[in-house]
Amino acid sequence: MDYILGVESTAHTFSVSVMSSSGKILSDSRNVFKAPEGSGIHPFEASQSHIRAAARVLKEAVEESGVPLDSMAAVSYSMGPGLGPCLRVGAVVARTLASSLELPLVPVNHAVGHIELGCLLTKAKDPIVLLVSGGHTMVISFSGGRWRVLGESLDLTLGQLLDQFGRHAGLASPCGRAIEEAARLSDRYLRLPYSVKGNDVSFSGLLTASKSLLDEGASFGDVAFSIQETAFAMVAEVTERALAFTGKKEVLVVGGVAANRRLDGMMDSMAKRHSARVGVAPIGYSGDCGAQIAWTGWLAHRSGIRVPVEGGAVRQSWRLDSVDIPWRD
Repeated sequence: MDYILGVESTAHTFSVSVMSSSGKILSDSRNVFKAPEGSGIHPFEASQSHIRAAARVLKEAVEESGVPLDSMAAVSYSMGPGLGPCLRVGAVVARTLASSLELPLVPVNHAVGHIELGCLLTKAKDPIVLLVSGGHTMVISFSGGRWRVLGESLDLTLGQLLDQFGRHAGLASPCGRAIEEAARLSDRYLRLPYSVKGNDVSFSGLLTASKSLLDEGASFGDVAFSIQETAFAMVAEVTERALAFTGKKEVLVVGGVAANRRLDGMMDSMAKRHSARVGVAPIGYSGDCGAQIAWTGWLAHRSGIRVPVEGGAVRQSWRLDSVDIPWRD
């Protein structure tokens, strides 16, 4: 059996994971940068947090896995997309390991990593994918050797919507969990803009209106409930249209916002109308983690994908529909 090490560092999380070629997660150690209350993720500050945590996280992951570094088949890392200073920390760690151990260096697209780990953990084979996170809001289907985008946000991602609303209320990013908890305590819907354009969505008007409601004295719980109901209905609508268009029978929800139970419930109700099965990435692996990089790195390594150590650069902008996927039919 072969083993691969994955390094994730696209945003607030620095994570290292060791996985086996059979798809077993042997370790997944993480350090998450915590922004001050009311603030977002500052790329430089997050990268400094990654630098301070890198040696400890790597040591924890290797020791927990029980696999010596010199027994790895390859080292994979998140090449992008993401925050430049954060990506570069992970790339340096991965290049150093690959060079010192004389191992292949495998670049991984972070978004593809979310999808492939989600497929592994939910046993989804050919799903319509809803990728919802701080960096992405996309409805995706595999066709012709690539993951194809059937719909996406035209402005903010769903994660950005929740984080910017939360920060306006004085919370620290990421804000999704606090918003979900507040929304559970309310059932009062306040009218908010609902913007679906073809099979794309737009969240900027929803954010502005939600902030205004807070400023006018509406309770945080009521606005949290309303913003969730509106935004989740929008992504459920475009996912349902993609499901009906393709005729597929699986839906996969991945990305940090997949941890939201209300979103998962709405997606399940939608899929049942089409006799489709919904798979949701487990909460522990819905957000950024080294396992998504390790598993996708193994699939890429097995297909012969690698870069020279000196060519292990980063790509802050790297759309997933530009990535060839030779390991899928």
